[in-house]
Amino acid sequence: MPEKLLSIIIPIYNEEKIIATSLPPIFNLEVNKEIIIINDGSDDETFKILKTLNQQYKFKLINQITNQGKGAAIRQGFKEISGDYFIICDADLEYDPLDIKFLFEKITSTDNNNLVLYGSRFLVNKPLTFHFLVNKFLSGLTNLLFKSRLTDMETCFKLIPVSALKKLNLSSRRFEIEPEITAQLLKNKYLIEEWPISYKRRNYQEGKKIKARDGLQAIKTLLKEKLFPR
Repeated sequence: MPEKLLSIIIPIYNEEKIIATSLPPIFNLEVNKEIIIINDGSDDETFKILKTLNQQYKFKLINQITNQGKGAAIRQGFKEISGDYFIICDADLEYDPLDIKFLFEKITSTDNNNLVLYGSRFLVNKPLTFHFLVNKFLSGLTNLLFKSRLTDMETCFKLIPVSALKKLNLSSRRFEIEPEITAQLLKNKYLIEEWPISYKRRNYQEGKKIKARDGLQAIKTLLKEKLFPR
């Protein structure tokens, strides 16, 4: 049986300070992979650094001239996928790339094409921070609306069969793509299992981009997916 291929999608916007450090651990992951990086209209030196990295490491580089949002960048990356599974990975050092390998080995050890794996930051650790409480509320709302039992709906590490993309009708342009993906997976009867992963949250001074309005947009997206099925 041919070895399964993992497509790693990395949307990037204005990360000139860290990508020379944060991306190589992803490039060096010992899994059968393809890496698709979308520069989402960065107006700093990000694209220049990416082109330099591309001379040393193998990855597909897509450059969007204007900033369109994380969701739009991810959806652009979906068009380039040739793997059996995909995962979205930020370039901000909050997540440990080794957890990608862990999740990929878990899912490829099964023969369930209806299985999705989420890396949960809060399955074990439950820090009493504002962002944790917001995430807990959003995960709880997801569970209420779609009869799931998730602890971390907003996790970036969602390992999903590429075949699922044929059933998803994604339109989000910003961070609301996370609840949109989750809601549509659950509506299409995919089984989502969670496994604990490590997490090192960065603050706004370090470049974190998620704001309070994104939480409100997530609520709106969940309600829309429940009340107006497509």
